[in-house]
Amino acid sequence: MSDTITNPLDDLATDPFEVARQAAEQLAEKTGVTKHDIALTLGSGWGKAADLIGETTATIPATEIIGFSAPALAGHVGTLRSILLPNGKRALVIGARTHYYEGHGVRRVVHSVRTAAAAGVETMILTNGAGGIKETWKPGTPVLISDHINLTADSPLEGATFIDLTDLYSARLRGIAKQIDPSLDEGVYTQFRGPHYETPAEVQMAKTIGGHIVGMSTALEAIAARQAGMEILGMSLITNLAAGIQKTPLSHQEVIEAGREAESVIGALLAKIVGAL
Repeated sequence: MSDTITNPLDDLATDPFEVARQAAEQLAEKTGVTKHDIALTLGSGWGKAADLIGETTATIPATEIIGFSAPALAGHVGTLRSILLPNGKRALVIGARTHYYEGHGVRRVVHSVRTAAAAGVETMILTNGAGGIKETWKPGTPVLISDHINLTADSPLEGATFIDLTDLYSARLRGIAKQIDPSLDEGVYTQFRGPHYETPAEVQMAKTIGGHIVGMSTALEAIAARQAGMEILGMSLITNLAAGIQKTPLSHQEVIEAGREAESVIGALLAKIVGAL
């Protein structure tokens, strides 16, 4: 299914969880894998990890699966990969992230997470490229997400659905990551709506309210993952310092270049973390 056909998630009368169930069935049919254990959404700079964590047994265009959209952002490959890990577990690598700023609605933003849950995934790893507020972070620094601030003024939860987010980003999984690399720092991720970069004043606002990382993804996906009962590990690649802290203009090309320069290092790090789960 492609965006030339009406996406069923755009119909508010449609149950998004039923679409996710259908997507998981199609995924199982096309990959030959009935259950996946771990899912990874690989943001800018993180794609190399998919080549390092195990043996890829199936790669399919995400648009062949119901509810998925073609990626609008360079750096996202638009595929779903089934990978056999050395320990016998199965990983689903999501290279088709739908961003909130694309205007497709929150259901499509979190559809990949809900599909992963319907496919049996219990551990969700969410990664992104983002701006750093801490001046000690240099471009290419991987950072664990300890919490988030959602400034989209939106939620994937519908109706009277109340989900506790107290320990949204798993302390247990962050502990495993720090065993692999004790130098890993952590911080609070702040999701803005995008697609414009934040102003210096907005960055200072994020800092004032407790943010350390600024970006345009992840928080809404994490909420949906928690609703689905998954354990969540979040990681940001600091591709640049945020506006007003970095003294040069921000650009998407800068994000891509920083990700390309860091991808071998952070890919290997993430592969080690996945191997320890």
